[in-house]
Amino acid sequence: MKTITGGCVCGAIRYEVTAEPIVTFNCHCRDCQKTNGGGYTPVFYVPANAFKITRGTPKYFGTTSEMMGNNVRGFCPDCGSRLFGGRSDFGQGIAAGTLGAPSLYKPQHDIWTSDAQPWDAMDPKLPKFEKYASRE
Repeated sequence: MKTITGGCVCGAIRYEVTAEPIVTFNCHCRDCQKTNGGGYTPVFYVPANAFKITRGTPKYFGTTSEMMGNNVRGFCPDCGSRLFGGRSDFGQGIAAGTLGAPSLYKPQHDIWTSDAQPWDAMDPKLPKFEKYASRE
């Protein structure tokens, strides 16, 4: 597996990932809409032990989450880029647009479609979940 790198728009925060993603998805929840400024956040979710910040110190902000209790999102304190979310002992969500090679992102499904906006044109080929994806 080749190391995947990425970071914020100003370069103050850089990270690397040394594993394939566990899952990739588009999250359409209201928190993602508000913190992203768009219809959804494309999430590249990787194993926690394969994720490392290599430059800078992100600022973190937590919001309540139905699944996680507290969803902690990371931002660059200099340029404000949203970088991370869904941090846990198990994994780390990365906003796919911050990947050095964002074309690596291939979404597997859409979640929180119950919060999707009418102007948010979702890919009809992707499986859809009103809230979180089933674990079956």
